[in-house]
Amino acid sequence: MLASLAIRDVVLIERLDLAFGPGLTVLTGETGAGKSILLDSLGLACGARAEAGMVRAGQAQCSVSAEFAPPPNHPVFAILAEQAMEPEETLVLRRVVQADGRSRAFVNGQPVAAGVLRRLAAALVEVQGQHDQVGLADPATHGGLLDAFGGLDAQRQGVAALHRAWREAERSLAAAREAIAAAQRDEEFLRHAVEELSDLAPEDGEEEQLSAERQKLQQGERRSESIAAALAELQPRDRRRGGPAEALRNAARSLERLPAPNEEAQPILGLLATAQDAVAEAETLLERLLQEGAPDPRRLEQLEDRLFGLRAAARKHAVAVVELPALLVSLKERLGALDAGTGRVAALEEAAAAARRDYLAAAEALSTARRAAAAKLEAALGKELPPLKLDRAKVFVEVAPREESAWGADGMDRVTFLVATNPGQAPGHLQKIASGGELSRLMLALKVVLARGSPVPTLIFDEVDAGIGGATAAAVGERLARVAERLQVLVVTHSPQVAARGAQQLRVAKQVKGERAATVVEPLGKTERREEIARMLAGERVTDAARAAADSLLTGGLL
Repeated sequence: MLASLAIRDVVLIERLDLAFGPGLTVLTGETGAGKSILLDSLGLACGARAEAGMVRAGQAQCSVSAEFAPPPNHPVFAILAEQAMEPEETLVLRRVVQADGRSRAFVNGQPVAAGVLRRLAAALVEVQGQHDQVGLADPATHGGLLDAFGGLDAQRQGVAALHRAWREAERSLAAAREAIAAAQRDEEFLRHAVEELSDLAPEDGEEEQLSAERQKLQQGERRSESIAAALAELQPRDRRRGGPAEALRNAARSLERLPAPNEEAQPILGLLATAQDAVAEAETLLERLLQEGAPDPRRLEQLEDRLFGLRAAARKHAVAVVELPALLVSLKERLGALDAGTGRVAALEEAAAAARRDYLAAAEALSTARRAAAAKLEAALGKELPPLKLDRAKVFVEVAPREESAWGADGMDRVTFLVATNPGQAPGHLQKIASGGELSRLMLALKVVLARGSPVPTLIFDEVDAGIGGATAAAVGERLARVAERLQVLVVTHSPQVAARGAQQLRVAKQVKGERAATVVEPLGKTERREEIARMLAGERVTDAARAAADSLLTGGLL
């Protein structure tokens, strides 16, 4: 419900803080006192269009804060979740308007778009005025209200679940058909790619393994080149340029030709012989190393070819080499889907058809129940209209089939509340057929009957009693009080019969100080209520008879 309203510098209101309780709250006051400003202020907090003219003269900005206390599990919490906002016990909608017309919106202190305010407010408060009715005047709400009146919510939820299942089956079927169509378009490519990749047979981790082995072989090749180069120094291919062994032998021969005795050459000859043996042994070891560590040139070539083939395939399919095995599996699956697609589509077609039949059966049962509930609702409304001076009017609850393209989670019906205000008149939409006063009372009658199923906890009626008096005004007041047993109701009224029904009464007045006027609102106690209702009965001069009549109204008596 609406817990409080704080208004700052809006038109004639300088500063106003109001608290509201449950049940029926009536706002009274003389014409022009500013009651409409209160509703406009609330509308501003609820996301209505902001205008620079709402800012009080001489002020830089105005602001309005409306605090609501929604019941548990109210739809408003789902909207907050959509906005990633944490739920709190109370919900404060706030609007600030600058003097140039620019505005800012807040929810529990967090800045939001004005559209968010409107969505939240639509779930929290409904205004019924003579000229700008919302809520019941919107045909989109009629189906839910009829279902709530008829106790059909569980059936409606079942239809919604079957509708989701049907749509999901249709989506699966459409996806399968599209997959087959895509596979058929790419069949030649798929078969070629699968054949090519199957021949290549890429394996998981193969590139890394081949690269490591290639690197090892390349390192072995460089090792062999180094050993061969060393061996070439000991065994030069150019025989004319002898190697170390030849040089050692030539040196020994030269020393051996020294004239005898040549004792001083003997140690040198010994060293040369040792060197020849060392060089011979080095040659032997190098030849052995060269033979043992020589890489297989064919294996290195094979590795190079394999890596080239894998990387070429990866470039062709625009994937990494490591993804080739998964790609082959995917392409095979697409081919398999193509080969087995006809059977799968047939199964999905049957599943979709079965889901459609289930939805149809449940939706048709809901339609039957709605037509029965519509008849009961028409009868209930027929009893409410005569006391409201609408005895010539008749409300029709039309349950009409929709085109299949418009079937939805709420079923196959278009539910519309229609009215004929005079006999022989063709029924039409509420806001198009009834006059302002008639429409307000029609809305009241609907609310009386539909209050049990209303998802909106706060209702506001703006001069629902305009143009009526006496017994009709009393009937309006009685029905407002009846609705207020289930919902919070605020009503702007000039009728004493309606005002006397309020659990709380607020008097709106205009005060003039110097050259400035200001609107003030004050809660009325028992004595003040008696005087205000007496004023409403008698006019400017309150008489004892008017006070007695006010007492009679306040105690439940009839005038």
